[in-house]
Amino acid sequence: MKGACVRIGRIHYANLFPIFHSLEKIARSRQYEFVEGVPSAVNKLLRDGEVHVSPSSSIEYLRYEKIYGLLEGHSISSRGPIGSILLFSKRPIETLDGLVILTSSQSETSVALLNVILTKFYDFQCTLKSTSAPLSKGMESHSAYMLIGDDALREALRWPRLYIYDLGDIWYRNTGLPFVFALWIARNDFRSGEPVLFEEFRKDLDAAKIEALKDLKGIARESSLITVLSESEIVSYWQGISYDLDDGHKKGLELFRKYASELKLL
Repeated sequence: MKGACVRIGRIHYANLFPIFHSLEKIARSRQYEFVEGVPSAVNKLLRDGEVHVSPSSSIEYLRYEKIYGLLEGHSISSRGPIGSILLFSKRPIETLDGLVILTSSQSETSVALLNVILTKFYDFQCTLKSTSAPLSKGMESHSAYMLIGDDALREALRWPRLYIYDLGDIWYRNTGLPFVFALWIARNDFRSGEPVLFEEFRKDLDAAKIEALKDLKGIARESSLITVLSESEIVSYWQGISYDLDDGHKKGLELFRKYASELKLL
């Protein structure tokens, strides 16, 4: 483990911008170092011990639960539409059985969720193919493409004629439970080896969430999305996200674990 300061994985997506905006203000008086990457890259950094703590894909936590501990009360979840985990399709989702579907190479949990949705909810046998190609290129040769994060938000504005399905919405309509896309998790060797630093960070994260949710309008003006969405649209997007982790979230996570295990995704 790299020590001396708390190394924090940072995913540079708009869904986490309010939390990091507030956390970075607190960090000015702390020994915190932020290491950026897309979800799949941050997952690997945490797994390899290059960072101590991060918001990471829920599938990462489920796959390597023995090396991580949850920071209670924190997640990136939705009870219904999440707004930025989207399946773009030339045809209705009911007609996708047997096809190859492209998925963002930045994602892990969302790919597993799409697999669960297609297999468990629709009884389809589709092939999911990871790609880093832009949506316009991918849709030249394939019928459907799943995007996540800011790319999904932006592309939804550019492709009004495509069918666009929100995976958080499909999950909620079929289960009645929240879907947990990401969790704040810390390596157990950091928690046990640096208990004072860990506890300090945990309290700072609690404070950052409280402060962020108080000032979404102000934070929206500093978001990179302000060039494509209005202030009210950005705030509405954030208000559709649950940053908590309560019993309902944990029930949703356990159901996802069950389905992912049955499909041998863990």
